[in-house]
Amino acid sequence: MYAIVEIAGKQFRVEKNKNLKVPYLQGDAGSKVAFDKVLFVNNENGENVFGSPVVDGIQVSATIVEHGREKKIIVFKKKRRKGYQVKNGHRQHFSLIKIDEIGKAKAKAAPAKKTEEAPKAEAAEKTAAAKKEPIAKKEPAAKKPVAKKAAVASKPKAAPKKAASAAGKKEAPAKKATATKKTAAKKPAKKKEE
Repeated sequence: MYAIVEIAGKQFRVEKNKNLKVPYLQGDAGSKVAFDKVLFVNNENGENVFGSPVVDGIQVSATIVEHGREKKIIVFKKKRRKGYQVKNGHRQHFSLIKIDEIGKAKAKAAPAKKTEEAPKAEAAEKTAAAKKEPIAKKEPAAKKPVAKKAAVASKPKAAPKKAASAAGKKEAPAKKATATKKTAAKKPAKKKEE
């Protein structure tokens, strides 16, 4: 009998009484751990049970044997012709576990109700009382008379610029193109005759 279990985002094939090296798990050596994400089970009868995504009612229980660190991994980065190279290394932490049982999940005990309901009730009463109290409303400021807006609207608009130019104003002279100056500078000078 074996199963495929997801532990810390990785999938492992587990069998009863086998040791397995997995990513670091919280807990001291000798403590029990249980894994609920069982993806596949080959049971005692030889039947294959596939999960979608997990098999319901199946759990793998294990004991943490020890914690340790893997061999050092060297991480070397280089960019050629740039004078850049970095050499680092690290040792990954792991946990060694022993599989105790592959079987049905135990029913979880219902969580006990908290006894801190009385302070919450008092807080709720205070907020309800605060909502019931009338809030003093400020009187709105006096509105400005609308007559000023009408006076502004009745002023005549300024005449358009075209009409002003027709009335006798001189238009500004157009800027001369600077291309003539550039072409004049490029002409070759005349040679003096001797």
